Amino acid sequence: MGLPVYDVVRGVMEGKEEYMEGNAVAQALLDPDDAQLWWAGKEFFRDQQVKDRVGKNEKTKVVAKLTKKSSGPPAREPAVSESERNAMMAHYFKKQEEMKKLAEADDDTYHTAAWANPGALKSGLRGTGAIRPF
Repeated sequence: MGLPVYDVVRGVMEGKEEYMEGNAVAQALLDPDDAQLWWAGKEFFRDQQVKDRVGKNEKTKVVAKLTKKSSGPPAREPAVSESERNAMMAHYFKKQEEMKKLAEADDDTYHTAAWANPGALKSGLRGTGAIRPF
């Protein structure tokens, strides 16, 4: 199959004793007659090759799962990890709190500020920017 000599899977398949004892790969061996291959929520059938389902693109990474026939499809992995979910929740909570503060701060005092004057550029170019009404 093209596996290197030092590969654990090759050692298990050849039945070498040093790979068989206390190895997680050896303990997770499935009987070939009772195993199913799953990818993208779909089962591969025995007469089907992986390239028939996935395609011939050599750059495609396929993460497939082996299960027993009686167990059905494997459970889907969550799209977002627990730490990422917690970070997103914290971010959105912080953003929600900021929006609440902005909604409560309904302050209109900036309307009388000099920097908020819409005609400031025009009066500055005319030279009438320093004139103030009584």
